[in-house]
Amino acid sequence: MEKSTLVEIEQRFDADVERFANLETSQANTIDAVLNMELITDGIRDMYPNLKNIVDIGCGAGNYAIKTLMKSNNKVNVDLVDLSQPMLDRAKHRVQEHTEGEVQVFKGDFRSIDLPKGKYDVIIATMVLHHLRDDEDWEKAFMKLHGLLNGGGSIWIFDIVEQNSTEIQKFMYNDRYGEFLVKLKDKAYQEHVFAYIEKEDSPRPLLYQLHLLEKVGFKKVDILHKHLCFASFLGFKG
Repeated sequence: MEKSTLVEIEQRFDADVERFANLETSQANTIDAVLNMELITDGIRDMYPNLKNIVDIGCGAGNYAIKTLMKSNNKVNVDLVDLSQPMLDRAKHRVQEHTEGEVQVFKGDFRSIDLPKGKYDVIIATMVLHHLRDDEDWEKAFMKLHGLLNGGGSIWIFDIVEQNSTEIQKFMYNDRYGEFLVKLKDKAYQEHVFAYIEKEDSPRPLLYQLHLLEKVGFKKVDILHKHLCFASFLGFKG
């Protein structure tokens, strides 16, 4: 199947701002969404008591940036990157309420946007990297993200992941995640979610991504949480 173009992805998110602006539920169709948000934002709080500069790529309506700011100081500068202008408009308004720092927005694909190298303490990348495509695309994207961080910086990722084994992929994704979606709503909803993941997303295994982080130069990588086909993990530059 031919995957969605960036324009098609942008159009889908333009029409879905309200769902992504719910700080309490985050994305309900992702497993342990609230737990992963807390783990990532608590981790950033504990690792960076003097946090200054963050960038949220694929920021949506700004939930992760807001949660980070609620646990940090009120001087943090935040750069927000997203394909969707309505998402960015909502995110900037919401994020600015939680910091006296500068909030900048960048519309477009983080792979092609000219972001400042070596600036950031933290990169937040939640439910965005699954839009990368072939191996070259993944490696170039991870190299760029590595270059955006300062010497003590880190990237914090939450995303859908595949399994290395096709048999375990069927068990974890088709069977168990499918059951989760049916219980969340119904069979029709499960089919809807599976259809747009098949059309729009191209996730890679957790181990693939951890190894790639190390390959492009991250010195320490670690896993925060994995449940079925969703995982949160991180890499430190220095």
